[in-house]
Amino acid sequence: MTVMIGISKLYCGAVEASDPLRYGRESSQLPSHLLQFSRDKKPVVVWNMTKRCNLRCVHCYAFAEDENYTGDELSTDEGRALMDDLASFGSPVILFSGGEPLLREDLADLIDYAVKKGLRAVISTNGTLITPEKARIFARYNLSYIGVSLDGLSEVNDTFRGVKGAFARAIEGIRNAREAGIKVGLRFTINKRNVDEIPKIFDLLEKENIQRICFYHLVYAGRGSKLIEEDLSHEESRLAVTLIMDRTKALFDSGRFPEVLTVDNHADGPFIYLRLLKEDPRRASEVLTLLKMNEGNSSGVGIACIDEKGNVHADQFWRHLSFGNVRERPFSAIWTDLSNPVMARLKEKRKHVGGRCSACRWLDVCAGNFRVRAEAATGDLWAHDPQCYLTDAEIA
Repeated sequence: MTVMIGISKLYCGAVEASDPLRYGRESSQLPSHLLQFSRDKKPVVVWNMTKRCNLRCVHCYAFAEDENYTGDELSTDEGRALMDDLASFGSPVILFSGGEPLLREDLADLIDYAVKKGLRAVISTNGTLITPEKARIFARYNLSYIGVSLDGLSEVNDTFRGVKGAFARAIEGIRNAREAGIKVGLRFTINKRNVDEIPKIFDLLEKENIQRICFYHLVYAGRGSKLIEEDLSHEESRLAVTLIMDRTKALFDSGRFPEVLTVDNHADGPFIYLRLLKEDPRRASEVLTLLKMNEGNSSGVGIACIDEKGNVHADQFWRHLSFGNVRERPFSAIWTDLSNPVMARLKEKRKHVGGRCSACRWLDVCAGNFRVRAEAATGDLWAHDPQCYLTDAEIA
C-alpha cells in the first residue's frame, strides 16, 4: 500500500531512485515493490469483504466479530462488477481483507476473477484458516501475496487476538502458504504492550525464512481507538524505528534481504533520511529523491477502502466517513468526484494541514501524516498528527 515507508528500500539501499524511472513511474507498469513511487497514484483498493472474523482482536479497526453479516455484504456478482470497474480505472492492486476474508466462501473465485481482469490480488488475514488445500487453490489462481497479522509471539499474540492458540495456527497457515509457493509476509501493530516483541519478530523472520514484514504504527480507529493511551511516546517511537532499521541492516549485512516496511507514520521517512545524512550522504540524497516520489500519506489518493456494504472510504481506518456506495455509483466515479469537500481537500492535503505540519520542511515528503489519527486525538481533521515524533529542530 502507498502509506508505507520501506526500511529495506531506503535505509538498506534495496531500491535506487532510477528503479521506478525505468518503468515510467506508471502504476500499470511498476512491479509491486515499486508501486509507492508511481506518478499517477492510482489507488490500491482494500476491500473489507466481510465483517465476520473468527478472532476478537483488541485493536481491530473494523469492529469485526464472529457473527453472520452476509445479508449486508456485497455479493459475488457485486464483487465482480467492482473489479470490472477497478480494472478499467487502472487500480493496480485489490487487497481482500475483513474481518477475516477466508470466511467468504467465494474468496477463491473472486481472486481468480481479479487476476483475470489484470489486477494483482493480495490477502490480509489472521492466517489461522489457511489450510494446505486453500493455499494450493490460491496459488493456482495466482494470488500475489498473503499478509498475516501477528502482534508478537505465542501468548502475546494470542492476548491481542482474543483466542488461545491463534499464534500456532497462524504459523501453520504461513507454512502452508509458503509450501504452496505463495509469497507471505507479516503485519505487526506496534504499541506499548508489544514493542519488546520486535526483536523476537525479527528472529521469527529468520527462523521461518519469511521475506516481508510491515510494522504498523497504531491508528486510533475501531477498537484501536481505546488503545490511545497505549501508543508509544515520541521517544519510544524513535527507539522502535531505530531498532527496526538496525535489525534490517544486520540481516542485509548477513546476506539476507527481506522487505521491511513501516506503515502509517510518515515521520519515518525524514527520520531515515536524517540518519543517513550522518552515515552516508550520497545514499541520503537518493533517499530524499525516493521520498519525494512517494509523496507521503496517500489516503484519498493512492489508497482506498471499500467496506463490506460497499461504502467507499479514504483508507481502511476512515470507517466513520463515506464518500458514496458502489451499489449506487461506480468506485471510479466516487473517487474522482471532488464535490465532496473532504475528498477535494484530501487530493491536495498539503494546502490544508495546520499546526506544526503547515510550516514543516518535510511537508512535501510527508503530506501531513495521518489525518484519521489527528482527528481522533484532537477533533480536528486538519490538525497536526500527534504521533509525528520529529523534533522542532528537525522540522524547522
